[in-house]
Amino acid sequence: MAAQVAPGERGATRIADRVVAKIAARAAREAVDEVPADGSPPHATVAVNQGSARVRVSLELDYPCDIGGRCGEVRRHVAERVRTLAGMEVPEVAVQVERLHSARVRAAAQGRTR
Repeated sequence: MAAQVAPGERGATRIADRVVAKIAARAAREAVDEVPADGSPPHATVAVNQGSARVRVSLELDYPCDIGGRCGEVRRHVAERVRTLAGMEVPEVAVQVERLHSARVRAAAQGRTR
């Protein structure tokens, strides 16, 4: 029978930064619910250091909306999903709104198209 290896000597699992970024981007999509009609889905970059991840999410939103509230939802959801799925602490989630899509402008543009 083989001797058991002590827990401290078993090694560690390392999750690549790009995997954590994909988790964060997916979580941001979940929090936003739907991408604006002519918009791009959220994307994320991360910096992982000793079991914690600092996340930056870029996204586009429909306007008008509660921008601060939506960004807060994204921050909370991304932090929770990265913590749950990757097992990392998330001390910071920075949300950058790259573009606002106006429903009025889109409706006016569609009205002029023939």
